[in-house]
Amino acid sequence: MNSATTDVSRIDLGRLDWPKSGGLLPAIVQHWLTGEVLMLGYMNAEALAQTQAIGKVTFYSRSKQRLWMKGESSGHVLDVKSIRVDCDADTLLVLAEPHGPTCHLGTTSCFGDEVKPPLSFLAELDALVEKRKALLPEGSYTTRLFKDGTRRIAQKVGEEGVETALAAVAQGADELLGEAADLIFHLTVLLRARGYGLADVTRVLVERHA
Repeated sequence: MNSATTDVSRIDLGRLDWPKSGGLLPAIVQHWLTGEVLMLGYMNAEALAQTQAIGKVTFYSRSKQRLWMKGESSGHVLDVKSIRVDCDADTLLVLAEPHGPTCHLGTTSCFGDEVKPPLSFLAELDALVEKRKALLPEGSYTTRLFKDGTRRIAQKVGEEGVETALAAVAQGADELLGEAADLIFHLTVLLRARGYGLADVTRVLVERHA
């Protein structure tokens, strides 16, 4: 996946409304790529300062009455990508990259696996394709594509595009959706072969829309 620049040092702790909730602010943690809500915790000023200092989500544990870095026992830490403050300066939104399941029950989110945004899998697919490119695991179809080179991948995109168009005019819904899925997968591989990802395409679409 593309490595977003991590900058968690810009929040002025003094402008936050700590007194409103007794010195603790709720901190919503969201997956920085998929948008999935991972968990909710609470930070005091010291926890937020440590989070900014080490780049890993650190809460104030109300039960343990101490600072608690998420994943300090399991290793499933949350690497901070950015921290944002709401309009009332009394709630934090932390965008993070999880390493392993966030929930102690083994799910990605503490709210269960059903809270993923419908399109979030595209981000997961993009990240997986990038990982395949870096590691080139044996037996992987994606690895074979990368080894065949950009020209071959581009050819596959062309073939899948034609098959998708034909399915749209001459076949049923299942065939159309299947061919469209093949097209999106191969397009993702082609972009990664050139050093780009779906986020780069999304950025262009956003700019055009604006």
